[in-house]
Amino acid sequence: MGKIDAIVNEQLKEELPKFAIGDTVRVHNRIKEGSRERIQMFEGTVIGRHGGGISETFTVRRVAYGCGVEKTFPLHSPHVVAVDVIRRGKVRRAKLYYLRDRVGKSSKVKELI
Repeated sequence: MGKIDAIVNEQLKEELPKFAIGDTVRVHNRIKEGSRERIQMFEGTVIGRHGGGISETFTVRRVAYGCGVEKTFPLHSPHVVAVDVIRRGKVRRAKLYYLRDRVGKSSKVKELI
């Protein structure tokens, strides 16, 4: 194992949250403002997961005040404290980019029962 692999393995999280595409999640994100730290929540639908290993990311989308907001979070980042699954989504796609063009009820993902 090389030096880079040793550093990467040290940075990986042992306990990964279990969520899939289409799930509604609440991401607890650590924000640093000056000398203070706080945890900010971002709740929305997971529309994609990208990459693998240390560089794996996931994209969460929500509509706030009539405007679509997307954030991409690194899965193994120390700033991502926790990912809570609120509801499971029933989807048949690996990426839900088509939700960007939808408005109203058609932009909702059905719940997996």
